[in-house]
Amino acid sequence: MSRALIVGGGLVGLLTARALRRRGFEVALIERERPAHAASWAGGGILSPLCPWRFPDAVNALADASVSAWPALAHDLHAQTGIDPEYRAGGMLVIDDDDPAEVSAWAARHDTALQTLAPTELAAREPDLAAPPGDAWLLPEVASIRSPRLLRAATAAAVREGVDLRTGVAARSVTIDGACATGVDTDRGPFAADLVVVCAGAWSTPLLVGPGVEPPGIRPVRGEMLAFDAPGTRLRHVVLVRDRYLIPRADGVILAGSTLDEAGFDDRTTVQARTELRDFAHALLPALADAPIAAHWAGLRPGSDDGVPTIAPHPVVRGLWANVGHYRNGIVTAPASADLLADLATGTSPTLDPVSYAWPPN
Repeated sequence: MSRALIVGGGLVGLLTARALRRRGFEVALIERERPAHAASWAGGGILSPLCPWRFPDAVNALADASVSAWPALAHDLHAQTGIDPEYRAGGMLVIDDDDPAEVSAWAARHDTALQTLAPTELAAREPDLAAPPGDAWLLPEVASIRSPRLLRAATAAAVREGVDLRTGVAARSVTIDGACATGVDTDRGPFAADLVVVCAGAWSTPLLVGPGVEPPGIRPVRGEMLAFDAPGTRLRHVVLVRDRYLIPRADGVILAGSTLDEAGFDDRTTVQARTELRDFAHALLPALADAPIAAHWAGLRPGSDDGVPTIAPHPVVRGLWANVGHYRNGIVTAPASADLLADLATGTSPTLDPVSYAWPPN
């Protein structure tokens, strides 16, 4: 049985481990800290790119393939582990100044349900919103999922399916013999493998160097979020207003997010972000002014210039693969990203065109 080693315990890494395990690999996963507790845990869990018409077709193709997989995946994780990831198909309202013709053309091209809402229709759907000026659209099929619960379920499911999960193991470098990856050197000693898959998010770049090859351009981008304890506050949909959003949860928690801040690997929360997100939430949903802030956190996204991840073999080192650079769309695109890598690694013809996610040229 071939041995696969996954570096990184976020959602992309966990689902990649699961996909390879189901294809017959012996799979180990190493994570430098706690599993599922970096960018994936910190994300809001909207199962759509924000304003998806602004993203390249390659991102939307991954998202479309993943969206069709999410209901069954969420159900399977719940049934397998007893942890409900709280998949919620409530739709997403978007209020923005984007070109309506461009938005409609995108929806037609992707065969996506889209409704243009007049102000009276928007008020009827969300009567407590103080909606700002701008065009309003409803994407009725957009769902959300509760990231911390999802990550706990995905971790438990991977272990139940036979993935050897090692936490507190920091990867230092990929071990290369000739032009072939043979494992990973870590602060806990070497790990041997026939296949090494780097899914380490913002920490991936040092592991993907090679002779004469530039690694994918990935940088940490801090995002901060707030959670309001707001039982009884009415909000039916995810609401997106010019890159910021509110997300309702089943227990009355409402999330407000998120910021974009290039601060290196500093994942501390800031007073400025807390103030900006609080003011945004209060202005959009005034009832939140009476709700206490229950939590404030930050995560480091694996930023990339165009948001298109690299899901591909290393161009020089055999047996070394990357599944990295998902930026703000790691949760929504994780299922299709994992399946694409597993298909390519096993020589299975993939349903998505892998050229779009090939290793970027020098």
